[in-house]
Amino acid sequence: MNYYLGVDGGGSKTLAVICDETGRIAGRGISGCGNHQLGADAAERNIRLAVDEALRQAGVGGEQVVRSVFGLAGADREADFRILRPMIGRMEPGDHDIVCDTVIGLRAGTRQAHGVVVICGTGTNCYGINRQGEELQVGGFGYAFGDFGGGADLAVEVFRSVIRAWEGRERPTLLAEAALRTLAIGSEEEMFHHYLDTGRRIPSDLAKLLFEVAECDETARSILERQGRELGKAAGAVVRRLNMEDERFDLVMAGSVLTRGDSRYILPYLDAEIRTSAPECRLTVLTLEPAAGALFMAMNREAGVSEDVYERIHQQLSVKAASV
Repeated sequence: MNYYLGVDGGGSKTLAVICDETGRIAGRGISGCGNHQLGADAAERNIRLAVDEALRQAGVGGEQVVRSVFGLAGADREADFRILRPMIGRMEPGDHDIVCDTVIGLRAGTRQAHGVVVICGTGTNCYGINRQGEELQVGGFGYAFGDFGGGADLAVEVFRSVIRAWEGRERPTLLAEAALRTLAIGSEEEMFHHYLDTGRRIPSDLAKLLFEVAECDETARSILERQGRELGKAAGAVVRRLNMEDERFDLVMAGSVLTRGDSRYILPYLDAEIRTSAPECRLTVLTLEPAAGALFMAMNREAGVSEDVYERIHQQLSVKAASV
C-alpha cells in the first residue's frame, strides 16, 4: 500500500495528514505555528511533531510514504526556501515538494488546473495560476509591503478603534465593551496604560469581536468592509497580471477570517471589487482543510486523483465553512 503525506503549516497551527492510495486518512498530527518567519526553530519543531504524530497514528514508517507536499506559510521567496529546504530535509521526508500555503489552499478549493485563492487567516495572501501554468503571488508580507488585514492586523484595528473612541477621535463603538470583556480589563484608560507599560502584543482573539458586534456597530462593519475590498484588490491584481480577465475560474477564499466569520460583512465587498477585473469568476469558500490540497498534489504526481479518492478525502477532511 502506498501512502502520501500532506502538511499545512500556518501561522497558528500545523496539520499533517497521511492517506493511503484509496484516499483513506490513516493518520493526523496537529501542533503549533509552522511559519518559519515567526521563529524557525519553533516551526521546525512543530512541523516535525505534527508529521511524527501522523506517522504514529497511521502505523507506518517514513519510508512507506511515497511522496509528501509541505504547504507552508512564509514560503514566499528564494530567501525563505534557503531556510526551508534544509529544515524539511532534516526530517528525511523522501520525495517531497515545499510550496506556499496559498498553493495548497487553491488545490483544496477547486478541481480546475487554474484559478485564484485569497487567504485571510493570521495574515493575508493571494495566489493564482493561469491556463498556461504561469503563477503569481501578491501579498503575504504585511502592512508595510502593501497588505491589509488578517487576524493579527484586524485585532490591532479593534484595539485602536476602542482607543480612538475613548479619546473622542471617533464615535463610540460596541467594540469597547467587547474588548474590555475579552481582555479582562476594567476600562479603556486602564487598557491604554497597561499595553503601553508592558509592551504586550495585542491578542489576535480581538479580531473575532468584529463579527460579534458588526450587525449593530458601524465601526466594526467599516473595518470588515475594508478587509473585503483589500482582498478583492489583491485578487484583481493577480487576475490582470496573469491575463485571466475573460476566464471562468474559481476564486477560492480560505483562512479562518473568511471561512469562520460571518460572510455578510466581507464577501459582498470582495465580490464587488473582483467583478471589475474578472466578471466570470465564481467565488467559493474553502470547505476542506488546506492539507487536503497538499495530499491532492502529492497523489497527482504519482497516479492522479480519481473521483472516488477525491470524494473520500472530502468526507474526511471537510470543515464548516461560511455560506457565500
